[in-house]
Amino acid sequence: MTQVKIVYFGTPPIAAEVLDYLSENGVEVLAIVTKGDKPRGRSGKPVFSAVKELAIEKFPNIPLYQPDKASTPAFEEELRLFGADLFVVFAYGEIIKQNILDLPRYGCINLHPSLLPKYRGPAPIRFALLDGANETGVSVIEMALKMDAGDILAQERVPIPLDMDCEQLERVLIPLGAETLLKVIKNYPYHDEHKMPQDPTLATYVQKIDAIMAEIDWSHSAEAIHNQIRAFSPKPGAWCSVVVNGKSKRLKVFRAIPTVETAQYQKDQWVVSCGRGNLSLLDLQLEGKKRLTISEFTRGFQSVPLLNGTLN
Repeated sequence: MTQVKIVYFGTPPIAAEVLDYLSENGVEVLAIVTKGDKPRGRSGKPVFSAVKELAIEKFPNIPLYQPDKASTPAFEEELRLFGADLFVVFAYGEIIKQNILDLPRYGCINLHPSLLPKYRGPAPIRFALLDGANETGVSVIEMALKMDAGDILAQERVPIPLDMDCEQLERVLIPLGAETLLKVIKNYPYHDEHKMPQDPTLATYVQKIDAIMAEIDWSHSAEAIHNQIRAFSPKPGAWCSVVVNGKSKRLKVFRAIPTVETAQYQKDQWVVSCGRGNLSLLDLQLEGKKRLTISEFTRGFQSVPLLNGTLN
């Protein structure tokens, strides 16, 4: 097969990582499409997407686009001029409509970090951890108008160790996804010939992450809280409220593990009683303080902290 020419759609750091990998491995990128600059902080200064930063730094000669909406007739005509073989989409941040899906010679493909049809939608990595799944993977699919519902062109599986958090799982899935995507691009006719439709009866859907989902409810089981901590570590961090010197503060928990030990607080150990089972806290950060191991934390607070109560 001759060299495949693509237009790449992506926005956050993980999308920039994949774009960089494809380019480094010989994929010809005709144009890059990313979301518009967003104001951030008190100054409201516009901040570039990670994909835009990469494009400016490494691909200054590749046309860069930031349309308000990618599926307008005007932008459709811009994209048509490139005569691309494939549009490659990963974490772009907008549902692409049929007029754009129909443009490339071979169509549009999407990288999704789950074993589709499980975890369609945003945040599949976090939800795999929240569910306590023992495996996940990556899927490269032929894009359809319905979200994450297209035929599967390639899929790879990975186990999820019980102590793996979101950042660690992402570090496994994104390079694997980039490699899988490259294989599909390099030999698209083969993958297109062997594609498999998704079974809609097995489809599960995940919602956009809300900050409130990171708040710990200690009446839940130790296993569920452990999975919640993994899913939100290191950012934004699962948290609960404590009171320090009469002031309410957040206590973030970055690592913990279910244990058969009884609830206790002593040097190098803090075991919390949950709705079912107990949880040993391992890595913490009190609001306004730095992140500490449990050994460091118990040296600083020698009397037992009361969750949702007073930290003596």
